[in-house]
Amino acid sequence: MNGADTAWIIVATALVLFMTLPGLALFYGGLVRARNVLSVFMHCYAIACLMSILWFAFGYSIAFGSGDTGYWGGLDKMFLDGITADTLSGTLPEILFFAFQMTFAIITPALIVGAYVERIGFGFVLLFSSLWMLLCYAPVVHWVWGGGMLADGGIFGDTGVRDFAGGIVVHETAGLAALVLAIFLGARRDPSKPPHNPGMVMIGAAMLWVGWFGFNGGSQLAADGGAAMALTVTHISAAAASLTWALWERIKFGKSSLVGMVTGTIAGLASITPASGFVGPVEALIIGSVAGVLCQEAVVLIRNVVKIDDTLDVFAVHGVGGIFGTIMIAAFGAGSWAAQLGSLAIVGGYTIVVTVALIFICRAITSLRVDHETEVTGLDISVHGERAYEFNS
Repeated sequence: MNGADTAWIIVATALVLFMTLPGLALFYGGLVRARNVLSVFMHCYAIACLMSILWFAFGYSIAFGSGDTGYWGGLDKMFLDGITADTLSGTLPEILFFAFQMTFAIITPALIVGAYVERIGFGFVLLFSSLWMLLCYAPVVHWVWGGGMLADGGIFGDTGVRDFAGGIVVHETAGLAALVLAIFLGARRDPSKPPHNPGMVMIGAAMLWVGWFGFNGGSQLAADGGAAMALTVTHISAAAASLTWALWERIKFGKSSLVGMVTGTIAGLASITPASGFVGPVEALIIGSVAGVLCQEAVVLIRNVVKIDDTLDVFAVHGVGGIFGTIMIAAFGAGSWAAQLGSLAIVGGYTIVVTVALIFICRAITSLRVDHETEVTGLDISVHGERAYEFNS
């Protein structure tokens, strides 16, 4: 065991949990109407609790068990069987590696929340998120990070896919699942309302930015120069994307918005995530600068051209950003074109198929969408019996 590595990953684990609670909850909560803000908080909080238990019970074993099929890790590490405080994973206590990966298993289904806020049944959220994490997310983790079929020595030969911190594993899977769910749900009955609290959105985005240092820097799994470089390029990409998003808004609309600028931050963070362990500061500047425009145009495409009500633009920001960053690894010569593009296609197809199947299964058990009266009244008071504000806006 290396003490410095262990200390850093303990900190990184806390930072990644901080991304969901409270960062993502505040970011998403500020973007919805006031009558639905507590439901967003409830979704994020409940997902964090439920995914923690399921990752402990089954998810970690599926992702990082000793199975040698290449498709899943098996169930030999269910409930952390055989893992003690002295068990090692590389230079880290394996129990710490479990906890670090658990925070990724929390935030990935939580990202999907942004696609279905203001109109989905709470029971559906819990059931779908549980099954999706175990049957979609955990197997993909094994394929990419657990020595499975997309890793080195897998179906792409000696040079497998390069995904440092989750462009495919986290952002592509969550983004595509969000898009599919938005299609099945249909549009909100009144999608024209602006964010009720842009200040809350900025605070949440800032927390995500800070937490992302643990997300990307921690994925080095060591306290060394690689972690420092990952942290640095993460920051540069986020800053560049924030500025280019705001500039592109100014060019198109004559004004730069706060919500737009901080959405650009998230686009830059998502885009650099897969590449953060493979590129330097100049490449990060390029990735972030392009992401601020690319993801903004993806928002316009999904909203206005394709007309899918992905409420908080999960696919356009996270999905497109993660896919773009994954491709840029090959463009900068740090990965194989075949492995990068092939893995995107395989994981994308698998995610869509599993997500569609789970939607049919879950909606046969519990309601997918709330009724008209509940949606109009707001999910806070109708579903959870409380409200954040005395007024309904």
